[in-house]
Amino acid sequence: MATNSSTPETGTSPSDTPAPDISDALVAAEPRRRISGAVWGALAIVYVVWGSTYLGIRVVVETMPPFLSAGARFIVAGLILAGLVAWRQGTSALKVTWVQLASAAVVGLMLLLGGNGMVVLAETSVPSGLAALLIAVVPAWVVVLRRAFGERPGLGAYLGVLLGLAGLAVLTLPGLSGDVRLWGVLTVIVATVMWSVGSFSSSRIPMPANPFAASAYEMVAGGIGCLLVGLGRGEQYGFALDEVSGRSWTALGYLVVFGSVVAFTAYAWLLHSAPLSLVATYAYVNPVVAVLLGALILNEQLTWPIALGGAVVVAGVCLIVSTERRR
Repeated sequence: MATNSSTPETGTSPSDTPAPDISDALVAAEPRRRISGAVWGALAIVYVVWGSTYLGIRVVVETMPPFLSAGARFIVAGLILAGLVAWRQGTSALKVTWVQLASAAVVGLMLLLGGNGMVVLAETSVPSGLAALLIAVVPAWVVVLRRAFGERPGLGAYLGVLLGLAGLAVLTLPGLSGDVRLWGVLTVIVATVMWSVGSFSSSRIPMPANPFAASAYEMVAGGIGCLLVGLGRGEQYGFALDEVSGRSWTALGYLVVFGSVVAFTAYAWLLHSAPLSLVATYAYVNPVVAVLLGALILNEQLTWPIALGGAVVVAGVCLIVSTERRR
């Protein structure tokens, strides 16, 4: 649902790193392209840290309003990141055109308000592990978007989409049976579509050249959007800071530093520096981490629909990614 506090150890600054068009990277025949250590390091961050953020979100919403907490998280993280960019690379790294700023704001709203914000809302009624498994279908939506824009993914990608959709159907069973609120499951599914559109659009509109500056603008814009939605929903009424638990404050701090400044920035950098099909592999690693943490720390039950549906979704994502990496 989103590098450490400085730039990754790439040997160059992000502004020196080429930002190839992601749609070209998806269809280019690069079977022997060597993946750099910086890319694998950023992937590891996204794999592990984002897998743990579902647990963090679940703990935050125990005593905090969903959209207000998400808004505070992203605004604080965005300002911290902007400060770090200015400190490490100079204020010139934050300079963007109005068109680039608007593009970053649109992507930030889709990723963080439409994507992450709706996940935060859903986790008030959906277990963190189930939310992560539902989100694993993101690469399938990316394939659908590519086809809608005239690209022709391989047969394996289409089969992966069918598997992913079948897995989603199974994962909705807890909601249909009453074990989990159905609206929460459907909210996460809508969030996956928004996240996919945001990720896909980032390569097709004029974004800031510096991916870290782009992340900062995206987070601030997404955070403001979450705050406005939270205020519009009336989340401020009946909410008192002194009633927030210590573990919710700790989880929010973790989400700000690691889930946003670290992992979201790593993801944004990867979108500029690696094939999207490789970046999308986080979608079948995160659920495993999230389910394990949810079971170990929050005692979330792993029911048969969740286990079976999750396995089907992950199988579909694996098929999509393996097909894309051979193209």
